[in-house]
Amino acid sequence: MTERETRATTAEAAPRTEVEIGGLRLRSPIMLASGVVGYGSEYADLLDLASVGAIVTKTVTPRPRPGNRPPRLAETTSGLLNAIGLENVGIDAFVAEKLPEAAALGVPIVASVAGETPGEFGGLAGAVGGRDEVAAVELNISCPNVRRRRRPLWADPDGTADLTRRAREATAKPLFVKLSPSVADVESVAEAAADAGADALVVANTIPGLRIELDTRRPALGNATGGLSGAALLPVNLALVWRVAAAVSIPIVGSGGIAGPDDAIEYFLAGASAVQVGTALFRRPACTATILRGIEERLAAYGARSLSEIVGAARKE
Repeated sequence: MTERETRATTAEAAPRTEVEIGGLRLRSPIMLASGVVGYGSEYADLLDLASVGAIVTKTVTPRPRPGNRPPRLAETTSGLLNAIGLENVGIDAFVAEKLPEAAALGVPIVASVAGETPGEFGGLAGAVGGRDEVAAVELNISCPNVRRRRRPLWADPDGTADLTRRAREATAKPLFVKLSPSVADVESVAEAAADAGADALVVANTIPGLRIELDTRRPALGNATGGLSGAALLPVNLALVWRVAAAVSIPIVGSGGIAGPDDAIEYFLAGASAVQVGTALFRRPACTATILRGIEERLAAYGARSLSEIVGAARKE
């Protein structure tokens, strides 16, 4: 057998890792999480884009935001606290300047948007959803690093349903809703988003945390609290995926603490159809290729021909 024939046979035998999330077909189940890779082009030379299924851009708001005062990052045990505060260029500059650069990468672009009212979510979804460069829209309803009233929309099933419905009416593109881990009844919020027209749920965002500098006796972050991401978040969000998968029938994208292939596999077994990688990119930008290769090897070890065969497998008796 020639070398070319050997490569072809190996490719045919390799398990399929392509996925479809709410109508969006991805060549890889690995997405780059919002807020970590900027608007996409910043990481173009740092990782193998062939291993990436989609890039979720930095969250965009109706108007430019300067973000929270520094310091805005603090390391903690097995994780990272961030209090960026949705710093971004605003929807107009995003559409005119950032989106064309991101689209040139040749990877599906998922535009992340955040408003303060259901009407703003609808307007933003329409603005990005009408662009050919955008493959899907992600509603970031759950950022923990901005000031909100004591009962925010993301904690209220009715509020979540309203903003999801407004966004659904504004665009025909696949619509993802990113849930918060800081909700007592995540199932009700998930069901509300699904019933209102979400095509998929991202489970979940960061969880609030705090560190205090002993020398200054002040919080380590200028915002006091920040969102905890990284390895420490994995068991928390994995449990949420387990719960949400039992409540809805639409696809789930797992997010939180994924740094290696086994982390991703755990999310798939719990019920996620794809995953988002975030904090791990700060330490090893090229980790997506390693994760994808490890997923393929694990699927082969299971005797699975495709990723879909193991989604939710841990739930089966």
